[in-house]
Amino acid sequence: MELLFILLSGVVGLVIGILVMFGISKAGLNKDQQKAVQILEQADIQADAKVKQAILDGRTQVHELKIEAEKEIKERRQEITEMENKLLRREDNLNFRDETLAAKEKQIDRKSTQLSEKLASLDEKEKELQAKMPKVRQPKLDFETSVIVGKGLAAMSQGVKGWGLRDCFGQLEDYLYSNESDRVCLVFGLRRTGKTTMLRQAIARMSKEDLSRTAYIKARRSDTMAMMNRDLKKLFDAGFRYVFIDEVTLMRDFIDSAALFSDVFAAMGMKIILSGTDSLGFWLAMDQELYDRAKPIHTTFIPYREYSRLLGIDSIDEYIRYGGTLRAGELAFDDEDVNAQDASFRDDESTRRYIDTAICKNIQHSLACYEAGGHFRHLYSLYEAGELTSAINRIIEDMNHRFLLSVLTDDFQSHDLRLTASNLRKERDPEKRTEILDHIDTEAVTQRLMELLDIRNKEEQSIGITDTHIREIKEYLSALELIVNCPIETADPGAKPVEHILFTQPGMRYCQAQALVHSLMKDETFSALSELEKTQAAGRILEEVRGRMLEDIVLLETMKSADREHRVFKLQFAVGEFDMVIYDEKENCCEIFEIKHSGKQVPAQYRHLLDQEKCDKTEQRFGPIRGRYVLYRGEDVALENGVHYRNVERYLNDLPELNIAPAQEAGIEQTGPVL
Repeated sequence: MELLFILLSGVVGLVIGILVMFGISKAGLNKDQQKAVQILEQADIQADAKVKQAILDGRTQVHELKIEAEKEIKERRQEITEMENKLLRREDNLNFRDETLAAKEKQIDRKSTQLSEKLASLDEKEKELQAKMPKVRQPKLDFETSVIVGKGLAAMSQGVKGWGLRDCFGQLEDYLYSNESDRVCLVFGLRRTGKTTMLRQAIARMSKEDLSRTAYIKARRSDTMAMMNRDLKKLFDAGFRYVFIDEVTLMRDFIDSAALFSDVFAAMGMKIILSGTDSLGFWLAMDQELYDRAKPIHTTFIPYREYSRLLGIDSIDEYIRYGGTLRAGELAFDDEDVNAQDASFRDDESTRRYIDTAICKNIQHSLACYEAGGHFRHLYSLYEAGELTSAINRIIEDMNHRFLLSVLTDDFQSHDLRLTASNLRKERDPEKRTEILDHIDTEAVTQRLMELLDIRNKEEQSIGITDTHIREIKEYLSALELIVNCPIETADPGAKPVEHILFTQPGMRYCQAQALVHSLMKDETFSALSELEKTQAAGRILEEVRGRMLEDIVLLETMKSADREHRVFKLQFAVGEFDMVIYDEKENCCEIFEIKHSGKQVPAQYRHLLDQEKCDKTEQRFGPIRGRYVLYRGEDVALENGVHYRNVERYLNDLPELNIAPAQEAGIEQTGPVL
C-alpha cells in the first residue's frame, strides 16, 4: 500500500512538473511573440517615416526646380522681348532709310533727266559751232622714232578686241583715266605674258576722242632718250595726251634718263605707259630715276584661275605642262599636237631658248646699259667672262630640279631618283611595280642631263660661282617675279624657317623634267629594258614631278591670294609634313592640307592630318585646327572623320579671296575652306 502511495505520489509529481514546465514554456513563447510584434510595429513606423521624408524631400526639390525653370523662362522671354524690340527698331530704321533713299533716288532721277537734257542741248550747240568754224587740218608731224597715230593706231588695235583681259588690266585703265599726274605706268614681265596685248586692248577700248589724242611708239635699239624727248614734245604740242611706249628698255640710256617721262611729260598732264620685257631695267629705273613716280604692273605671274579663264581650259595638268606664258593661248587647247608645236615650253630646246632670250639676255642687256651702277656688280665678272648665261641656267635648274641637282657648285646628285625607285618597288598596282631604277646609274643620268642643258661643271668654269653670285641672281629672278620664297616652318617655335623656292613658270619646270626622262632613255641599262618597262619608269617619274609641282602651285597661289592676316607655309615634322598650312594670325587658328595629284581617295593620303601628335604640336604653335583638307583631282567629299576632300581645280579657281572663319564660333558646319 505504501508502495502504491509512493508511486502515485511520483506520478502526480511528474504530471505537476510537466504541467509547470509547459506553463513556463508557453509563457516564454508568448513573451517572444509579443517582442517580435513590437519590433515589426517599430519597423513599420520607421519605414512610414522614411517614406514621408522622401516624399517631402522630392516635393521640395521639384518645387525648387520649378522655381528655377520659371526664372529661366522669364529671363529668356525677357531676352526674346528685347530682341524683338531691337528688331522692330531696326526695321523702323530700315524703313525710314528706304523712304529716304527712295526720295533721294527720285531727286537724282530728276536731276539726271535735267542734266541729260542740258547735255543734249550743249551737243547741238557744239555741232552748230563746229559747222560754222572753218576746218583746220592737223599738220603732218615728222618723228624720229616709230610713232603710230590715227588710222594706223585703230588698225593695230582691231585684232585684240575679242581677246580676254588679264586680271591686272583694270590697273592699267585706272591709271589712264585717273586724275593723278607726275606718275608713269610701267607694264613689264617675261616674254609672252600679255604686255603688248594689254596695251593694244587699252587702245581698242578708248573713245574716239581719246583715240585721237593717243600715240603708240615701238622703241628700237637705235633710239635714244634725246630722240624720244623731241618726239614727245611734238606730240604734246599737237594735243596728244596718251602715249604708249613699247619695248622702251631697248634704249641704252633709258635707265639713266627714265625720270624724263615722269618729271616732264607726266607732270604736264600726259599719261605715259612704258612697257618691255627687260624687267631688270624697269626695276633699276624704279630704284633710281623713277623711284615713287611709277605705277608698276607686273605680268610674269599667271595663276591657274587666270590661265584657265583666258584659254578656256579646266585641266590642272595642261597648266603644269604649258603654264607660265600665253603663247599657246592663241590656239585651241583640245589639239595637243598643235599646242606642243607652238607652246613656249614644248621641249627642252624651246625651254632653253626661252631662258636664254627672256631671262639671260634680259639681265645681260641691263648690265650692259647700266655699267656705272652699283646693282648686281658682282655679276659683271661672270658677264665679262661669258659665264653669266651658264650661271643663270645653273641656278634656274637647281631651283626647278632640286630633287635632281642637289648643289650648285659640287657634283650633281639625284635624290628624287632614289625616291622614285623606292616608290616603284612598293607600287600598289602589281602591273606598275618594278625594280628597274635600282640598276640605273644616277651619276651618269645627271651627267647626261647637264650636257643636255649645256651647264658646265665647276672645274670647267673659268670663274667659279660664289654665294654672292647666287644671291644676286636670285635677287634678280625675284625682281622678275620668276621665283617666290615660301619658307618651310617647323613645329618647333625656336627653329628658323627653311628657304623654299616656288617657281611661277610651271611649263618651264615640267619641260626640264622631261629632259631627265630623255637622259634616262639614253642610259645603257635603261635602254636594254623592254618598251613597257621604259614607259612605266618614265611615266612614274613624270607623275611624281606633277605631284610635286601641284604642291608648289597650290602653295604659291594661296600665298599670293592671302591677305596680311594670313600666313601660308609648308609645315615639317621630324617625320612627315603638312603640305600646306593656312594660319590666321588675327583669330589664332589654322587649316591643314594635304595636296595630291591623284583623282582617287586613299586613307594613306590623310594619315598625317589625323596624326594626334602632329596635330597637338600644330595647335600648340598655331592655334586650334579649324579644318582638315585633301586637295586632289576628284570630286568634293566630306568624310565622317572630319577630313574634307576638295577638287584642286575648283579650289584654285575660288581664289583669291581668303578668309578662315572659326566655324564653331559661328555656329555653322564647316565643309570646306572659306574662300
